[in-house]
Amino acid sequence: MPQPTISETDVRHAAKLSRLSLNDDQVHQYTDQLANILDYIQKLNELDIDGVEPMPHALDQHNILREDRETPGLDTDDVLANAPDREGPFFKVPKVLGDGGGA
Repeated sequence: MPQPTISETDVRHAAKLSRLSLNDDQVHQYTDQLANILDYIQKLNELDIDGVEPMPHALDQHNILREDRETPGLDTDDVLANAPDREGPFFKVPKVLGDGGGA
C-alpha cells in the first residue's frame, strides 16, 4: 500500500474549506501533525485483524434497562416553589430575544 502523504497545499486547501486563517508557521505545524497521524493510521492498517470480531466499544458494556412505566409528575406548585419569579403556572425569565429589554 502506498505511503499516504500530505502537503502544505493540502493543509491550505482544508483550511480554506474550513474557513480557517492559518499563517505559514501554522500550515507547517499542521502539515507535520497530519503527516504523523497518517503514518500512525498506516501502521494500524498493517495489523493482521483476520478473525477479529468488530466491536462497538473498546470496553465491554451492556445496558441495564428498567421497566418503562408511567409515573406521576411533580405538582406545579412544588416545582415552582423555589423559582425566583413566576407568572401563574410558569417560570418567569428575562427576555432574551429582540431588543434585550425586560420581561
